[in-house]
Amino acid sequence: MKTKLLFPYRFKRIGWILLVPSAILGFLCLFFGYEINFLDLKVFAIYSDEIFGDNVRFGFDRNNITDEISAILFIIGAIFVAFSKEKHEDEFIAKTRLESLVWATYVNYIILIFCFLFFYSTGFLYVMIFNIFTILIFFIVRFYFILYMSKKSLSHEK
Repeated sequence: MKTKLLFPYRFKRIGWILLVPSAILGFLCLFFGYEINFLDLKVFAIYSDEIFGDNVRFGFDRNNITDEISAILFIIGAIFVAFSKEKHEDEFIAKTRLESLVWATYVNYIILIFCFLFFYSTGFLYVMIFNIFTILIFFIVRFYFILYMSKKSLSHEK
């Protein structure tokens, strides 16, 4: 089956190499305030609002970009992992990929609706930060789980 929008298979390895370290770094940034010192830079900001500082509109602001780098690398890695071809791409894999994407979208938005109802203030800010990444995570987990279970059931039939 010819799929036009998937990355070549070799991108999957690159994706995992980006995904795992950036997930660990993002976790450290979010929960422990970890920052890499040399990434404290003057950056261009379209808009930056400091609680106890100046607001910047279309100007330069000082910011540590550790969390931005980890988020960007996570997203790129997750996209490579999720949307790279398998070694043997067939119709079953294409169908599983589509069903997993639809399933991940449903689960993501069901959880988001739940969070709209029960999380407030800074807690909701954390929910929105996680929500940036969850649809890709749900997709990857379900897609590879289905592939694993189908390979497992085929090995039992032999």
